[in-house]
Amino acid sequence: MTRQSAAGGLLVIGDVVTDVVALHANALAPGTDTAARIAFRPGGSGANTAAWAARSGADVRLLARVGANSADWHRDELLDAGVRPHLVVDEKAATAVVISLVDAEAERTFVTDSGAAVRLGVEDWDAALLDSVARIHLSGYLYFTRPGRQLAATVHAAGRAWGLPVSVDPASTGFIEKLGLPAFLAEVGGAGLILPNLAEARLLAGTADPVAAAERLSAAHGEAVVKLGAAGALAAERGRLIAEVPGVAASAVDSTGAGDAFTGGFLAARLAGADLAEATAAGCRSGAAAVEVVGGRPPLDRDAGR
Repeated sequence: MTRQSAAGGLLVIGDVVTDVVALHANALAPGTDTAARIAFRPGGSGANTAAWAARSGADVRLLARVGANSADWHRDELLDAGVRPHLVVDEKAATAVVISLVDAEAERTFVTDSGAAVRLGVEDWDAALLDSVARIHLSGYLYFTRPGRQLAATVHAAGRAWGLPVSVDPASTGFIEKLGLPAFLAEVGGAGLILPNLAEARLLAGTADPVAAAERLSAAHGEAVVKLGAAGALAAERGRLIAEVPGVAASAVDSTGAGDAFTGGFLAARLAGADLAEATAAGCRSGAAAVEVVGGRPPLDRDAGR
């Protein structure tokens, strides 16, 4: 598979996580045992996005912070996925861990220990990461810590100076509400593209109507793509809806990372020259592929037959 985009590469800045995925067919039983199939997977919103973009043909590098306890494993997993990892090894904090509880409908609930991920900051930044880069993508999780917000502001400024488009995935309604909606909106205001899921779009735009949310967010940022899960996605530009893209049929097993996969496929398509609607359709295809596997990363050749 070709990893190099003729139009330049993608820099993703975000999180690397060790995912503990528990697939339980029955409802959780408080106070006793619930049978589940449990798997350990490499994850993290930023890392998942990078891996799916690489699978879709983009040249991708990732800046993230991990603990010394699992740095080698995560580096190897990213390299195997076609990503060029720039991992800062934290000697004081362990790699972030997420327990993903996945029910019989493939819907997931997260329990998160952010670990080293929340310590990613300006001291980890190197402008040389922008060499041969055509787009920058920031995981929304950056905005929920002071070091992350400082780093995001530095990257936004660098993007403007280099003339590079910057996109943001809002990441978490719970964390947005904890930070405060006005503060979050102010922090991400420099992004030219925002890629929320429906719940995030409704919160950020202040309306329950998906189309109105997409249009309001695109008026604020220039472009907005609202991810609707199995129903597809909405793409809007400068305050106007330009595409309603239907979902792609899939046999869902685990929805962990589906939004990240959408974003990765979308960004790879934009790098390859796709317009907003075409890239949204590419994102839907990647999201559909993601729900058919356990965990948030694309399957690797070595995993065939597992």
